[in-house]
Amino acid sequence: MDLKPLFEPKSLAVVGVSLHNDMHPSNIIFYKNLYRYPVETYPVNPKAGVLKGETAYPSMKDIPHHVDLAIISARAEAVPGIFENCIESGVKGAVIISGGFAEVGNVEPQNRIVAIAREADFPFIGPNCLGIYSPPYYDSFFFSPERFAVPKMGNVAMISQSGGLLVDQMIGFSVEGVGLSLAVSTGNKAIVREVELLDYLEKDDHTKVICLYVEGFRDDEGREFLQTASRCRKPIILLKAGKSPGGSKAVSSHTASLAGDYRVFSSLLKQSGIVEAKDPSELMYFSEALSAYQTPIKGNISIVTLSGGHGALATDICYEYGINVPAFKPYEQDMIRQRLKPAIASIATCVNPVDLTGTSTDDDYVETARVIGSFDDIDCLLMLLLPYAPGLTSDLGARLSIVSRQIGKPMIAYVPRLERYRMLVEGFEINGVPVAHTVEAAVQMAVAMSMYRKGS
Repeated sequence: MDLKPLFEPKSLAVVGVSLHNDMHPSNIIFYKNLYRYPVETYPVNPKAGVLKGETAYPSMKDIPHHVDLAIISARAEAVPGIFENCIESGVKGAVIISGGFAEVGNVEPQNRIVAIAREADFPFIGPNCLGIYSPPYYDSFFFSPERFAVPKMGNVAMISQSGGLLVDQMIGFSVEGVGLSLAVSTGNKAIVREVELLDYLEKDDHTKVICLYVEGFRDDEGREFLQTASRCRKPIILLKAGKSPGGSKAVSSHTASLAGDYRVFSSLLKQSGIVEAKDPSELMYFSEALSAYQTPIKGNISIVTLSGGHGALATDICYEYGINVPAFKPYEQDMIRQRLKPAIASIATCVNPVDLTGTSTDDDYVETARVIGSFDDIDCLLMLLLPYAPGLTSDLGARLSIVSRQIGKPMIAYVPRLERYRMLVEGFEINGVPVAHTVEAAVQMAVAMSMYRKGS
């Protein structure tokens, strides 16, 4: 199946708009795409009519223009007929927002649309989903713009069986500055599944990282997914629901999926080189790290701070995650001290973590990073910045980013979340260095790179 019309349509029709209720989900989808996206957009309602000056057509066959994509929000029993109209009209794919299919035991209409789609080689997303957010082409989510924050365009694609969790992650991405290339809510994934989406995204030039929320698989679908994922040349991050007996039961009632044996599945993920996140927070921070760096690390990191407490905390968290913070040899410590200002060199702790103390300056941070970057055993630098220290300026983010490029090693920054530090954070972000706003999140970013195994 050709999935490109699902993600890059030039025209779409919204089937199921209301002629009387502009707050109907279908109307929100229609107006949003009509006013905010370049895609040609047409409304469909069996009674026809006019919506704010736009002609509503009674069926897909009545639209006098070619339509690439149908976004369908109609009762489940009506969808097979709508599918047949779409195929007869030359529509190339569909998104089914409607629920009331297999997830509630109503199997017949879902089986019917699957049979129609397979016979016609007609791809569709859903049913029982939010659909697709594909910048800059279109947005099928039924949220009005003032109620929803979308991330900037970027290189992370997210696939999720849960629409709600997908929206939460997108909001988190927008806050953290993680860019999104594509978001797909798969719902019941009756025809287009994770496997087909992985194949598509591996070839997508805009996507460098693939992020998934999975509730379960049917029959041997899990094996096929793992085989496909293990061949993928891009980092894959996965969060699995249904790990507990209660969670497994909730999953089966949500999207008609089978959760399976989680412990076996988790072990197979690791063998396949897939980065598994244990919760939505890790999913977000793993995505941020791998969107910046797609090169695996062994997991030997250096921590540079001006607060001994922060350094100790970061070291403890590294230990919990299995990340190494190797102590520097005496001659390596001397190399660092030789590049510090004399007043700092006499009081700094250079063993790793490196504590530059609260009187350190931008130059001390920069020179320390440059020296540590030359150590063969260190493959990632974790810079803990506390901008309230008097010797640090808003230029430090940009200066450290340049060092990261020069030494050819990934760098992760921690900066407390406060608007007055925005310029410092931007110095990192515009140069591609990820910034965390908690020490644990910073360590999680390093964890993602250590878990990723390219070509596994």
